[in-house]
Amino acid sequence: MGTIAINEELCIGCSLCVNDCPNAYLYIENNKAHTRDVGCIRCGHCYAICPRNAITMTGINCPEDKVVSMSEIDTETLLSAMKSRRSVRHFEDRPVEEEKIQKILEAGRYAPTGGNAQNVSFTILGSKQKEAEEICVGIFREVQKTGLPGSPYSSFMKRVNITDDFFFKGAPLVIAVVSENSVNASIAASYMEIMAESLGLGVLYSGFFATCAKVSGKLRKLIGLKKKEKVVTCLIFGYPAVKYQRIVPRKPAKVRML
Repeated sequence: MGTIAINEELCIGCSLCVNDCPNAYLYIENNKAHTRDVGCIRCGHCYAICPRNAITMTGINCPEDKVVSMSEIDTETLLSAMKSRRSVRHFEDRPVEEEKIQKILEAGRYAPTGGNAQNVSFTILGSKQKEAEEICVGIFREVQKTGLPGSPYSSFMKRVNITDDFFFKGAPLVIAVVSENSVNASIAASYMEIMAESLGLGVLYSGFFATCAKVSGKLRKLIGLKKKEKVVTCLIFGYPAVKYQRIVPRKPAKVRML
């Protein structure tokens, strides 16, 4: 994924990069920053913090975009928007524009990962969406016949109607968030949801699809999952065909003060 290169002519030995490096990869010698032989996780902290632009990351595209702090976003508006979000299950019959899809993917790409592993991928079902849904519907209809004794879902499976669009609700865009690491993928999914909501889209997390991807070899093959990869969650996107009028109540937060 590239290496760190330091321009000694530009470096002023300020130590900002050394102090901010999470893996002790950088050090100061003769008033210049230097790199060790091993230890870089390519997180980009040094690149981002250098006041003289003396650090580059080779082998990867380095954006020159200005940093925007989250503090620049009005906090009351942000909190109200986060509290207002709803899982959407009714969508308009119109596609999501390519520009918006790319912004959703970019939000997921920039979500943090442990150790900067960047080990989350995104599978747009696209032309395979209908076939994937047919497989999942078949699985759930079979389960509905045989039952789930002792399962917390048994009563739900008895009363629910497994329609042909039960999983994706007729939405135009479905993206499976894939990784070996559930935490990293979950963070990426939350970034993607926030971006989609800001673009006027409705979002539904489909845990049912992730469950099917666990048990169906046919589905895994269809969407190209590797041996250790798993669908951590599946995001369904589209323009909402429903409008919610008020923020719903929630239980008080459970906070433990130590």
